[in-house]
Amino acid sequence: MDYRVATTGPDATSVVERVDPAAMGALSFDGEEPTVTVEEVADRSAAEESVLEGDADLALVGGPGEWEVLADGSPPTTLLGAVSDVVRTDALAANAEAAGTSVTELTAGTEVRLTDLAEVTEDEGMPEQVTFLLGFGFAFLFYMAAIMFGMQIASSVVEEKQSRIVEILAAAIPVRQLLMGKVAGNTLLAFGQMALLVATALVGLTFTDLDVALPGLAEAVGWYLPFFLLGFVALACIWAAAGALASRTEDLQSTTMPLTMVLVVAFIAALNLQGVWREVASFVPLLSTLLMPLRILEGDVSWWEPVLALVLVALFCLVTILVGTRLYQRALLHTSGSLSWRKGMRLSE
Repeated sequence: MDYRVATTGPDATSVVERVDPAAMGALSFDGEEPTVTVEEVADRSAAEESVLEGDADLALVGGPGEWEVLADGSPPTTLLGAVSDVVRTDALAANAEAAGTSVTELTAGTEVRLTDLAEVTEDEGMPEQVTFLLGFGFAFLFYMAAIMFGMQIASSVVEEKQSRIVEILAAAIPVRQLLMGKVAGNTLLAFGQMALLVATALVGLTFTDLDVALPGLAEAVGWYLPFFLLGFVALACIWAAAGALASRTEDLQSTTMPLTMVLVVAFIAALNLQGVWREVASFVPLLSTLLMPLRILEGDVSWWEPVLALVLVALFCLVTILVGTRLYQRALLHTSGSLSWRKGMRLSE
């Protein structure tokens, strides 16, 4: 784009000639920088005529301290701003010289520093959305592993009961060892799958804008692993007991429903609890597996909090192993219909 400016003297011509087209912030349709052409005229009347007839986009008349821009309607904003910048710079230099100082000293302290809060957040911690997504991923991973592999444990137990194979196995292997073998095997499968998914997710993050979260993930993942392991083992024994309470595959829905509901409620609560309730729930076994890694991601925990929560999970794990083993041993060889949890505890071994 070619801008044309009419001037009425050498001072005005000097101002327009010092306009920097590159700083005007506008490009022509072909992507090239705009140009500014100066046309010096005889006087103000000639400048007005040039503007009104369309020979010039605007005219600069007057002199230092008395500059005036003539335009027919609204002048080009970028051109007017560029001319005004040159006039302002000249005026500052003249005033500074008259005051016995310099433009640098005169304008000292007038600059405003811009701080991008988004960048500060990324440097000092994870963005809130990234933290929520990662916490949701941790919680969903444990929830899916507990449901999928837990049902697999319960199904294998009831299939062995239904086919009477369990009677042969119980005669050759102590029932407690049979249970421990099931729990250990499925725990290894669940833990291996979880580790594979986490590793894949971490590699995937490096190819996205969310890679800013990677430095803060190490501590959270380090705590998540023992929470996942103990939480899954605690539930695995209960899943095995749920399978032992059923006599047929069709009975699994009723015997596993309490466990499924507990997991669903825990998952929903972990995502919706806020404030003090959220902090308290992060110490409750099972809920702590979902909440404590998220709190660690957010960076609002002291060093002793995950330690205490992990100790409580370990104690809970011991209790569920004892209860699950007791139910499993008592209900495994019971084949005359499904049992309720209360009836299972009343059976004798």
